[in-house]
Order: sequence, then structure tokens, then C-alpha cells
Amino acid sequence: MKNFFSNFKGDAFGGITAGIVALPLALAFGVSSGLGPSAGLYGAIFLSFFAALFGGTNTQISGPTAPMTAVSMVVIAGIIALNDGDVSKALPAILTVFLLAGLFQVGLGVLGFGKYIKYIPYPVVSGFMTAIGVIILITQILPALGYYPKEDMVFVEQFKPQAEELILENILKEEAGEGILVLENFKETIERGSEITAEDILKESKTLASNEASGVLGALKSLPKAIQQINWLELILALGTIFIIYGFKRITTAVPSTLVALVVMSGVAIGFGLDYRPIEEIPTGLPIPNLSIFTDFSVTSVTPYIFTALTLALLGAIDSLLTSVVADNMTKTKHKPNKELIGQGIGNSIAAIFGGLPGAGATIRTVVNINSGGKTRLSGMIAGIMLLFILLVLAPIASQIPAAVLAGILVTVGIGVMDYKGLKAIPSLPRDMKIGPFKMSSEVLIMIVVLLLSTFWNLVYAVGIGLVIASLMFMKKIGDLTAQRSDVKSLKKEKAWADEAIFPEKLKEEVFIKHLKGPLFFGSTSDFQSLADQIPATAKTVVIRLGRMQYMDQSGLYAMEDVLQDLNKKNIQVLFVGLLKQPSYMMERIDIIPDLIAKEHIFKTFDSCVKWIKDNVKDEN
Repeated sequence: MKNFFSNFKGDAFGGITAGIVALPLALAFGVSSGLGPSAGLYGAIFLSFFAALFGGTNTQISGPTAPMTAVSMVVIAGIIALNDGDVSKALPAILTVFLLAGLFQVGLGVLGFGKYIKYIPYPVVSGFMTAIGVIILITQILPALGYYPKEDMVFVEQFKPQAEELILENILKEEAGEGILVLENFKETIERGSEITAEDILKESKTLASNEASGVLGALKSLPKAIQQINWLELILALGTIFIIYGFKRITTAVPSTLVALVVMSGVAIGFGLDYRPIEEIPTGLPIPNLSIFTDFSVTSVTPYIFTALTLALLGAIDSLLTSVVADNMTKTKHKPNKELIGQGIGNSIAAIFGGLPGAGATIRTVVNINSGGKTRLSGMIAGIMLLFILLVLAPIASQIPAAVLAGILVTVGIGVMDYKGLKAIPSLPRDMKIGPFKMSSEVLIMIVVLLLSTFWNLVYAVGIGLVIASLMFMKKIGDLTAQRSDVKSLKKEKAWADEAIFPEKLKEEVFIKHLKGPLFFGSTSDFQSLADQIPATAKTVVIRLGRMQYMDQSGLYAMEDVLQDLNKKNIQVLFVGLLKQPSYMMERIDIIPDLIAKEHIFKTFDSCVKWIKDNVKDEN
């Protein structure tokens, strides 16, 4: 407890400063997610407090982040669409997905997966982060212009026929579920159809219009209509916010420019009584647990999103642990990755129960905390308490913040989150592959594939496809490298290793040597399997030197078995030299040793192997 409060003054100042910096971003992420500003604020409060309390990085400040919000946005939009556009109806399923993501994170930490996050290839992370920036940037253009598709009645009217079709389809589904034979009982269908009001059709039409204009493609399709109907006041508020955020940084970085922009532009809008569009009202009072997660739980509504929940968990893990590395570099400390994942998971789980957005360790807020004097986990907890204080005391004032100001803040977040380091490196990366007549870098290809698929299709699948492509390309490179270094040649043609100089000249037609360098795995087995075909009829013995083959997988194991069987059929004696522990264990497990290679034919050194050859192999050529 003494250590906990050892830096109370610094932690208090760091936590309060980080909490103030987090406020505009939490509100903005909440609005852009589709659940409203309170969801962003609740997520920041609970995640910041509990991730700090249980996590493994002392100075980490957690809360909703751009990548987590972008994926959450997809989940929220999909589940709301399945619930006729009714957010309150969709909320239990949405929060259940977020709760699952938190529990998955706890599981990843308990199972010790924290140390494996570093193996995710940089091009996949780079493409994903740039896509997040593009998605946020493009989707915030419409609110920055003051255009909201479901309020454009000309646009909404186009969806009335589709809305009527959907409502009728739902009636027919209900009747089928109740066992009513529709074709034999039209009266029931007509009666239920007559209860549909113009308001029901309008509501469904608005939902369809919102879905049509959602995401990057929807925003781009709606852009011409938005430009024709620009709300100049909203646009000026958004542009003013962007100008202050970038301009104030040139004056000083001691005060967060995002907060200055929020206060100044909101003050102007409220002070001059401008006719602007405010954000949704933030409920006053303490957050209340949303028990409908448990009471209205439905396996069928959540099952399609299990993979998405896992993706959220992994994304949050990557996001948090990258921030932990930044914190380590600044404080000269060492974080505990698995403990950090458990803390993030607990924080996200509790945030979900209270209706908050999922999040992760936030780099900017963590840096602000450290620079302001934060050194222990108390700083993150104070940041959460600070946000709770703002919620309890300033919620009515915060509810008057213009929506366009938050859109302006998010535009700068979108610009800032892109991976410019990766983009700048594109021209200088080696062009190591050909696609038709064009040469290009495999890393650039992975980055572009992830970027385009994330932006225009699906964030979750894009990362999965990127990982698969990166893995396949890595295996091909390693396989090619292993094959280049592992040729089968007679000693007359192959450059001998230093200790092979002692080999008797007269036996060089009878004995052939195979040098295995590097792992024998599924990316390098094809060349190795052709060994038996490459050895001429004069050979009676093959020496396979394994001192540089540290590892073999199951594919390599069976490739070795096939080669040894082929050589045995040709009555060629096989000798092993320098067999290492892991390959030896693998070959003993399936009885390659001793069934195909007798233990007396395995030599520790090349010298002992040569001695055996001199005693047992005759010169016949």
C-alpha cells in the first residue's frame, strides 16, 4: 500500500491530465460508434480504472481507441440492422459481444499469449492502422458537412418499397413460427398487415437509409447529396475545431489542443446561441449495469459474432501491448504482457456490463500521463475517477457539445492514426516478387491488400487474409532460402565443408553428401523429397549432415521418411551426422530411428563417420 501511494502527487496530476485529454476522444468515439457519447465515456471510465488496477503496465491509460471503435462500429451497425434499427433492442446482443471480447482477452492472458503478439507482421498492422485512419476520416465527412441520411426525406422515400417488403416478410416469418398456414389463411396476414402504420414504414425506411449510407462506401455514395445540402454552420464548427487542434500545437503542447478546440468551439456555439446540432444527451448520475446482457441472452444472436469478438480481443491486445512498449521506453521499466491482457480483459468486461465501448491502452493518453508525472497504476485509476467526476458534475454541459465539433476531432484522429512510416517506406522496399510483368515488394502487397479490404469490405476478414498471405509468403521465402542452401552434389562438384577435406578421394563416386542447412518444414520439403532421384547409380552410401538443421515439423518428418524409404529401395545406405535433439526426438517418435536408420549409423562427428565409411565402403569405380 505504501508503494501504491509512493508517487501520489505525480500520479494524481498525471491521471487528472490524462482524464481531461481522454474526455473529448471518449465522447467522439462514442458518437461515431453509433451507441452515443455516454457509451464512449462509460468505456473510458471503467476500462481506465480496472485495466490500471489489474494490468501489467504501471503508467498505461486505457480507453476507447480508433482501431477498437472502428471494429465496434461494424458490430454495432450489423446488430442494429438485424433489430429493425432499434438500438435499445440490439443493445443486449452488442454488449454481449463486447463482454465476450473482454473475456477472450482474459483467456489470452491466462494462457500466456501475450508474448506471441509480437509475431504479427508489420505490413498487416501498417495496412490495418492506415485503413482505420481512412475509415474514420471518410465516415466523418458527412457529419462534418451536417448531413444525416435518415433525415433526408427525399433519400428516405426511396426505401419505402423495400421497407414494406421487409415488414411483410417479418409478418410471414412470425406466422410461420406460430404454425399459421399463410396460403390457407390470408385473413390473418391481411389483419396483421392492416396494423402497420405509416410511422412503422417510415422508421424502417430510415433504418435502411442509414444502412445504405454507413461505412466508407456508403459515405462516398452519399457525398454528392451531402455536398448539395451542406449545413454551413456545422461545416464551420468542424473546420474551426480542426484548425484549432493543429494550430494550437504550434503555440504550446503543454495544454492538449483537442481539449482547447472542444472548449473554444463549444463555447462559441453555446455562447452565441447558434442553431447547431448537439450530441445525444448524456445521462446524469452513476452508470447502471445493463443486466439485459444476461436476462435477454440469446446464443443465436451472438454466435455469428464470436469471431468478431475474438478479433476485438486480439486487436485490443496488440493495441495495448504496443502502447506498453512505448511506456517501457519512456520510463525504463518492463511491463508484464500477460498480466496486461488480463487487466484489459477485466476492464473491457466490466465496461460492457455498464454499456461502455471496448478499448485498449491509448498511446497519446499514456504519454501525457508519464510526462505529467504518472509513475504507478494509481495514475490510470485516477484518470477513470476524473472522468466519472466529469460525468456526474458536467454531464448536462457536455450534452450541449456540437456534434460537428466531435466530427472535427475525429477527422484529426483519422489523419493521425495512419501509419505514415509504413507508407513512406513503400518506394524503398525491395521488389522481391513478380505479378505478371510487374515487380513489387511482398510487404507492400500485404499492406495494400489489408488496407483495401479493411477500408472497402471487412476489417475482421482483412486482418485474417493479411495474416494468411504474410504467413504463406514468409514460408515461401524460408523454403526458397533453405532450398538454395541445401543442394545435393557429389563432393567433386560441391564445395566441401572444412572438415570434409579428409574424405578419401577414391570413395567420392560411391559416397554422396547432403548438407541440410536450416529447418526442414512444410515450406522446404519439396526440394528435399527429390533427393533420391538426384543421386546417380554409382552411389552406394549417402551421408546426410544434420548439424545445422535445428528443427523439423511434421511435414519435414514425413518427407524425411519418404526419402529414406526411397533410398532403402535402391539399396543405398544412409548415414546421419550431427543429428540434433529436436529432429532426433521427432524421428524416434515414429520409429524412423531405428527402423530406417540404425542407431549405429548415426554419428556425432564427421570424423567418426569417415572412419566407418573407410571400414565398410569399397571403391568399385
